[in-house]
Amino acid sequence: KGILLKGGNYLDVLTKVNTVVMDKTGTLTEGVFAVQEVKPAESTSAEQLLGVVKAMEAHSAHPIAKAVLEHPQGDAVGEATNVEEISGHGMRGTVQGKEVLVGNARLLKKFNVPYPADVDTVEDTIVVCAIGGSYAGYITVADKVKADAQQAVNELRASGVRDIVMLSGDKSGITQRVAATLGINKAFGDLLPEGKVTKMKEVKQDPSAVVAFVGDGINDAPVLALSDVGIAMGGLGSDAAIETADVVIQNDQPSRIAEAIRIGRATKRVVTQNIVLAFGVKAIVLILGAGGLATLWEAVFADVGVALLAILNASRMR
Repeated sequence: KGILLKGGNYLDVLTKVNTVVMDKTGTLTEGVFAVQEVKPAESTSAEQLLGVVKAMEAHSAHPIAKAVLEHPQGDAVGEATNVEEISGHGMRGTVQGKEVLVGNARLLKKFNVPYPADVDTVEDTIVVCAIGGSYAGYITVADKVKADAQQAVNELRASGVRDIVMLSGDKSGITQRVAATLGINKAFGDLLPEGKVTKMKEVKQDPSAVVAFVGDGINDAPVLALSDVGIAMGGLGSDAAIETADVVIQNDQPSRIAEAIRIGRATKRVVTQNIVLAFGVKAIVLILGAGGLATLWEAVFADVGVALLAILNASRMR
């Protein structure tokens, strides 16, 4: 089924899951972005903006960076140096002797770079750039919802999951739009990695909540570790997320989350049936033996025969 479990105990925890918290990009959406619009500042050309951003994005493995690099317009203007990744914000580096900031609007605020107010009203995912301490423009990129994301949400609800929550570092407007499309009633955007941890702690304050977190990025590793069972998307997922997770969905299909829960519950039913069968038959033969009514063949059946029946019952799982 393309589901890797790192231990039988996680299969058991999956049977009790009643709350699923999901990341958006790469989990419910494809994480395959494409450049939509290039909006340079008045003092910058589109080619210059793209060239500087591409020089920086060459040092990133983020899906948004890949989208910018694959855009046919503009070529990287040399090699970026001293590149530093700032978690939840973007990157800082040097291109052609000038300090360059590439990331979200929070990054420009962090370094006190003024920018037009209308940048904050753009609903799409946005890459903002500053060159030499001055705003240079932005690039919008778009992602699309995975083909089976709606099926995943529907099947999770059908399996008895009472709460589905979506967390994202993307803008709140984008997050709410995807949540509305999929019918998820709890969604939070504009979250830094520590913000996701805070939200997860809030969810876990309910003592009855058994929480699964599903994510794919390096920023998701702390939340994966905090959940009762962490599930990582194995195809697009970062090494840190896959290493931290308890369950890995190897084909990146969110519908496999409900499938994993179903497999866990079916396994638990078979285990329970086998235990009841084994103890029941042995108890009956012990009572018959105490009364002198059980023969050697009944004893053999209570031992080897019951083991074979348990194996046959378990083979139904295939």
